[in-house]
Amino acid sequence: MDAALPLSAAPLTGTPLFGAKPLIVVQNLHLTLPGPAGPVNILTGISFAVGSGEAIAVIGPSGSGKTSLLMLLAGLERATSGSIHIAGQDLSTLGEDQLARFRRTHIGIVFQAFHLIPGMTALENVMVPLELAGHRDAEPTARAALAAVGLSHRLDQLPATLSGGEQQRVALARALAPRPALILADEPTGNLDRNTGKTVIDLLFTLHQNSNSTLILITHDPALATRCGRTLTLEDGRLTHPMPA
Repeated sequence: MDAALPLSAAPLTGTPLFGAKPLIVVQNLHLTLPGPAGPVNILTGISFAVGSGEAIAVIGPSGSGKTSLLMLLAGLERATSGSIHIAGQDLSTLGEDQLARFRRTHIGIVFQAFHLIPGMTALENVMVPLELAGHRDAEPTARAALAAVGLSHRLDQLPATLSGGEQQRVALARALAPRPALILADEPTGNLDRNTGKTVIDLLFTLHQNSNSTLILITHDPALATRCGRTLTLEDGRLTHPMPA
């Protein structure tokens, strides 16, 4: 991996609102992956900053690089070049074990697929990241997180016995129980019907506001994007100017 670029190496797209100190600073980010016909440029020269407590939507057509950007922000994929700083930490300097610990401490992730552990109850699924992070009060914290998403009555249920909306609410509780500074949500309602999806999104924004966390929401829905403070648009792996809030 190339050495991280200095923070002045490229202009930032979108200034954090209200003078908020940036939680995320992305500089001249590139991602190139091998393909059958040769290298494929997934992201090209992405730069932006996100202030602490902001809600940012990332939109763009299929194949524009939205999910790849989220994977890089989560430390689940390595950039070809450029830098990502989250909470002052340059992710490129961390090994895999260090990245895992950093995610447990700072980042909550909600995917389109729920990614619950089938053999564990709702309560146990939420407790897992807390226990891995060394929380001594993992069980009461998990119970409180599930109560916050309206599932106090479903604690002992396995994922297969829960509806899609309930499974995504468990996933939300799991992501937010450690009180991360950053929430990454990738099309979190993609597998849900319209009404259930609205319930989950309303809950996501309520939890974001109550925790004062930073939210990055990947979505294909322009109406949903307007609920965020700013919108960043990806086209062909490049970030266009942010749309007005």
